[in-house]
Amino acid sequence: MASEVLLDPYDIKSWSPLDSTSGGKKTWEELRKSVRDTMKLLTSLAGSVPTSFTFHSAANPTSGKLSRLYFLGIPSKGRENTLLYADIIEDEHDKFVLPWKPLIDTLQPSWSSGQLSKEEQLMRERKRLGSYGITSYDFAEEGGRFVFPANSGLYVCEVTDLTSDIPLVPTLIETQCTGARLDPKICPSNPEIVAFINSGDIWVSSVTTYEELQLTHTQNTRGGGLEDNPITAGSPSFVVQEEFDRYTGYWWQPNTDTLTSEGNQTLRILYEQVDESCVDILHIFGSSGLNESGVDEYRYPRAGTANAQSSLRLVEFQVNTFGPVRDSEVHKHLVEPLSAYCSWAEYLVRAGWTPDGKFAYAQLMDRRQLRLCLLLIPVECFVVEDDMDMYSFDPSKYPPVQCVYEETSDIWVNVHDVLHFFPQTFENQISFLWSSQKSGYRHLYHVTSRLTESAESPVEVEMEEKPAVTGCLQCQVMREVQLTSGDWEVIGKSIWVDERQALVYFIACKDSPLENHLYVVSYANPAEPLRLTELGYSHTVALNSDFTMFVTTYSSVDTPPQSAVCKIEFDLQGVLSVSTCCTLMEPPVCPNYRAPELFHFQSTNGYTMHGMFYRPHNYRPGVRYPTVLFVYGGPQVQLVTNSFKGLKFLRLHTLASQGYAVVMLDNRGSCNRGMAFEGCIKNNLGTLEVDDQVEGLQWLASNVDFIDLSRVAIHGWSYGGYLALMGLVQRPEVFKVAIAGAPVVSWRLYDTGYTERYMSMPEENENGYKQGSILTYLDRFPDEENRLLIVHGLIDENVHFHHTSQLVYPNERHGIRSHESNEHYKTLVLSFLQDNL
Repeated sequence: MASEVLLDPYDIKSWSPLDSTSGGKKTWEELRKSVRDTMKLLTSLAGSVPTSFTFHSAANPTSGKLSRLYFLGIPSKGRENTLLYADIIEDEHDKFVLPWKPLIDTLQPSWSSGQLSKEEQLMRERKRLGSYGITSYDFAEEGGRFVFPANSGLYVCEVTDLTSDIPLVPTLIETQCTGARLDPKICPSNPEIVAFINSGDIWVSSVTTYEELQLTHTQNTRGGGLEDNPITAGSPSFVVQEEFDRYTGYWWQPNTDTLTSEGNQTLRILYEQVDESCVDILHIFGSSGLNESGVDEYRYPRAGTANAQSSLRLVEFQVNTFGPVRDSEVHKHLVEPLSAYCSWAEYLVRAGWTPDGKFAYAQLMDRRQLRLCLLLIPVECFVVEDDMDMYSFDPSKYPPVQCVYEETSDIWVNVHDVLHFFPQTFENQISFLWSSQKSGYRHLYHVTSRLTESAESPVEVEMEEKPAVTGCLQCQVMREVQLTSGDWEVIGKSIWVDERQALVYFIACKDSPLENHLYVVSYANPAEPLRLTELGYSHTVALNSDFTMFVTTYSSVDTPPQSAVCKIEFDLQGVLSVSTCCTLMEPPVCPNYRAPELFHFQSTNGYTMHGMFYRPHNYRPGVRYPTVLFVYGGPQVQLVTNSFKGLKFLRLHTLASQGYAVVMLDNRGSCNRGMAFEGCIKNNLGTLEVDDQVEGLQWLASNVDFIDLSRVAIHGWSYGGYLALMGLVQRPEVFKVAIAGAPVVSWRLYDTGYTERYMSMPEENENGYKQGSILTYLDRFPDEENRLLIVHGLIDENVHFHHTSQLVYPNERHGIRSHESNEHYKTLVLSFLQDNL
């Protein structure tokens, strides 16, 4: 037996991760065990965090009001997400820890067993879902009904007694459909009816009788490919899902109580019809989950090419006690297309209804994403196509479609979900809450706009690059009150509006750009917002419908997630206070966990930059360690926050456990720092991010004692993979190696919605596209071997493999013919044999 060599890393000033049991480089099996051990640790700390909260209250004859909290989570000894609940217990003396109880029978078959359909896989990709099992649900408080999709099926269960703790057995809603039933929604005015999407069309079904009705018929059943089926109903296009975060394409009309002479109820659904016939088809080659030929097809609009075309439509149908009435559907469309009201519009980014169901609304954005308008559409403007005579059509006979808000920017307009319509006090005006970044930071606004009583001709304006006169509605804002202000951002995800108290609750990073907190402000008498959550953590919050409670899941970099239910109360003077009434989840204790550390510095670009680092687990003062700079660096993302860095950052924990220092930094262009900070990258992606990252790395190295600047790797995925490549070609003297995962190589190959927002149209910014392309710098890649590792999935439909293929003999066939490629190939063979044979 050979003698064992034991290395003491603390006896040298520059340490290498060579501490395997044999004294040399670790084996593949040893490294894999390190990954698994780290995953087990982080799963135990953050793998069962509750999400998707819903409050449910009911009257109890003996004990008064009962309050229950439903959520998705992983039960004890479980592996998959399921529906759970906790009955809220208020105890002012002892912060009672609520037990988690299964809402549905845990002995049911696994909700993630079986192969997911292509549609389900793609939706998981768009939503960035990492968990399995039940990942979403819809709930109707009337009747306590749950509907959720799983295993391509649709399930229903009902809570009829809040005092019972017997798990429910979900029922599969029977169907004649083939394939997955996605995006289910319970009808708000008839919880017996649920709508869903199947194979690009909208269906409805009774949850009790299983009577079904297909409402739209866009798919060509004679053909199976994309070429034969360019039109879908109720499902957004790829770009709208991926780049505008809208995952649904249909909306139930609220408060529909219309009855026919036969006693049937009339229901309505507003939906988006998408025509992708002009969008290029991308062919992806692979072996798993594809068709028999090994090729799959996707509609993918590259920068500068045609987008999908959207139209808003309405479908009416009738229901009775047996469910949807067959052949009762009536299809309607707008009296004039959306382009007649906003000829500049390219994207339908949001849509829905006002609470009373009188108006539909649509948010439209231009292709360059510099202009956004909010349209209000009377339901009477949807008409049956057969009733329109193109020769005698008179739009003045219909109530007008009106623009109630418009926003422009010389950088770009970020889409958000902050919109709350108030009940109409006057017929000639509408009031709503909105958020905007026009001050430089996202803030809340209370807007009142005028409504005209009759149709008016669109204002004639001269559009750029078009000699013809086209129509555009004029916005008529009467009053706009800014509710919040300052150099901080309201998070544009959701708000909760208490109309009885005239209060709006919202999430913002007012106290720190690294922490999200719940705040409240009056929209009747605006004043300084009041923070309701505890500093030192970042919070995710959900409120109940009467604004008496909220649940928060919160964490910090060194504290794993915990959850609490808090009570909102008002004293006799109307002063609001918050107290914790019970705990839903306490933070697990783990003495072996090594938390990252936050840092900040004043950059030469004038901004305070925020970063985070992991010390190597075998850290010893004075020893320099190999360092990995982990990057994302693109817009819409913030890596550095005071929140627990769990499974999403598994690779960073693993690297630190193996003796590497790890550094992260949010450079200019990242979000939640205001438009000036975010907009620095406008029209010049890839040109300044690496400089910010290097400056942060060097600043940190001069203030800590463990970073070895002679051994730095740059590593990232997606935009981070792009910056890893840019780092190696722009600063090869700084980065010894680069690891690029699914990198963008050329912005001309990426999608329209993202690329054109940040880089403008290709013909408008040719130099920016050239300077931001990796292909421009191929001759700058270091000639030394083992400086670059690229990882890319062959069936990646977002940053498709064509990007990486541009770096690997892209123009060679079976035989390598070109002089440069042949020279590289032969040199590579000699190098490989020299090092490994």
